[in-house]
Amino acid sequence: MKRAITYVLWPGLFFGCVALNHLALQSDYPIVYFNLIYLGLGVCLFALERVLPHERRWLANDGQIGADLGHTLLNKGLVQIAAAAVVAMGIAQTVDPEPAGLWPSAWPLAGQVILGLVIAECGLYFAHRLAHEWPKLWCFHSVHHSVTRLWIVNTGRFHFVDTMASIALSQPLLYLAGAPKEIFLWVAAITAFIGILTHCNVDMRGGWLNLVFNTPELHRWHHSRIPAEGNTNYGENLMFMDILFRTYYLPARRPPADIGIDRVMPETLAGQLRAPFTWLGGDAGEPLPALAGSTDDTPLPPRGD
Repeated sequence: MKRAITYVLWPGLFFGCVALNHLALQSDYPIVYFNLIYLGLGVCLFALERVLPHERRWLANDGQIGADLGHTLLNKGLVQIAAAAVVAMGIAQTVDPEPAGLWPSAWPLAGQVILGLVIAECGLYFAHRLAHEWPKLWCFHSVHHSVTRLWIVNTGRFHFVDTMASIALSQPLLYLAGAPKEIFLWVAAITAFIGILTHCNVDMRGGWLNLVFNTPELHRWHHSRIPAEGNTNYGENLMFMDILFRTYYLPARRPPADIGIDRVMPETLAGQLRAPFTWLGGDAGEPLPALAGSTDDTPLPPRGD
């Protein structure tokens, strides 16, 4: 019975939130209702983390709750401001899809949302992969990978430079495609739902859905300290780019519970926001944080196992 529940949880929670978001977007206050849905999902996952945890050791306090919440509020604020701008000012409408017939507005909404996710994923994948492979951007992305446990509160633990780089490489693709503002809101909402689900410390299994969506089973490997395991599963929402570029990784064994980076990360929010700039500047002769994969000569394993 317990095993059956682990297979039902992810699709039940995800598609349940998608259904509620569909109702929210038909209201006069879509962003307000989205926040309520997201908060409800967070509360539900918080309870499940204690009832059905993936790793019991990750329930212990790591002393980073304040810093994690600070990152989340800062980054969520940036995204919410962008979403509000799309709604209030109709920025998406500045790209007129009609002359070139770029956007298939006659498609059913579900088809348009899927297309929006696919287009955005092309940018999100390369933004994430670049954050691992370019040392300067890894300085900022390493703030996220410095977590020593995965749970819902550190879902939004991203340096704001890292967040802006991801937005810059994904959102313009939707603008160029002529996507309407509703699709922007759908992509933002689904990204948020999948994000908190992938980082939760809940025993969930995706089954065949692991081949389609980014799930907790996949993302836990991405947080491995071992470069051959951590430099995989870059997909934000969908996994087709990882499959295409052979960075998909899901072996038939339990992912490591010992996660994080080798470099010591400051404990405070202010220190974590400042550290990447310090490393880039080379203050006090300190080197950059080790780039994922740069200190391990072990060849990458075959992808798509």
